[in-house]
Amino acid sequence: MNSHATSHRGTGPEPHPFAGARPTPGGTARRTLLRTALTGAAALGAGLGVTGAATAAPGTAEPRPGTPDEALRELAAGNRRWRTYRERHPHENPALRRTLATGQHPFAVVLGCIDSRVPPELVFDQGLGDLMTVRTAGEVLDEAVLGSVAYGVLELGIPLVVVLGHQSCGAVRAAVAAEQSGEHLAAHMQYLVDQIRPAIDHGKDGDARIDATVSANVRLVRSRLAAEPELAAKVAAGKLAIVGARYELTTQAVNRLA
Repeated sequence: MNSHATSHRGTGPEPHPFAGARPTPGGTARRTLLRTALTGAAALGAGLGVTGAATAAPGTAEPRPGTPDEALRELAAGNRRWRTYRERHPHENPALRRTLATGQHPFAVVLGCIDSRVPPELVFDQGLGDLMTVRTAGEVLDEAVLGSVAYGVLELGIPLVVVLGHQSCGAVRAAVAAEQSGEHLAAHMQYLVDQIRPAIDHGKDGDARIDATVSANVRLVRSRLAAEPELAAKVAAGKLAIVGARYELTTQAVNRLA
């Protein structure tokens, strides 16, 4: 991914002050049970390693990103292929599909928006088994989202979480409009507005406010994830990076947010 502030060369996991206690034995037992139920006995203990060298992807001879830096580099390379129309659409062959029936080893969690124009597997040019994606309008968090991200990191050993916002986000636009009008949205959409509202940038007006709020919302969601004690412990140990980024619809580029 590109960055307006820093280069990815030498970029390590981002330290965060909210490094909580490590999981308790009871939590470990519960997670082992969850792993058995969701992944299958054949995949136990085969989660993606994050401390050693990259390993081969199942069904291929390609090295598998095993650290935050390696995962970031792979996503950056995939986005370069996407925005230059050189997509490979990797990891779709029959042998890999058969291998994935017995387990998965994704190297990144991408929390993105539900917008139909921003599918993570396409904008990062990744294939089956590469990414664990969670998508909600405006990347809004709730307990199900937090649990899904935690599962990827704590159970599968995924070394990278990317919060991916995007240009012209409809959920952000709706939140800004609702705040200005005082309108209460129908059904569960008001929850989205309430979650995005703290990120609204009141220093700008019109479309500039919406655009600035897109970035501010990504940073807010990222900070909330980084404050989760068990995720923060992984970050502090250098085994996890949680980064914010945004996708530009006009250029197809993903830029990392500082």
